[in-house]
Amino acid sequence: MPETETKPVTSGTQCAHRTPCPAADAADRSAAVTLSRDCVTGWALLCNGVLHFDDTGELLPDGQIIAPAVRAAA
Repeated sequence: MPETETKPVTSGTQCAHRTPCPAADAADRSAAVTLSRDCVTGWALLCNGVLHFDDTGELLPDGQIIAPAVRAAA
């Protein structure tokens, strides 16, 4: 499997999937379809423009930073 996967990006701002992806400001935004992923650096670009990181942090299209979720101590 290649370290970076890329799918074609559709033009426009609307999601072209049969079941539209959640908006970038929705609570379930990370459920959007992955357009591009880099497994080495740990990020994924989602259809809604969100940049999702493996540590669960996110960067929204408007520049807002969502901090990674805090994990409970084992």
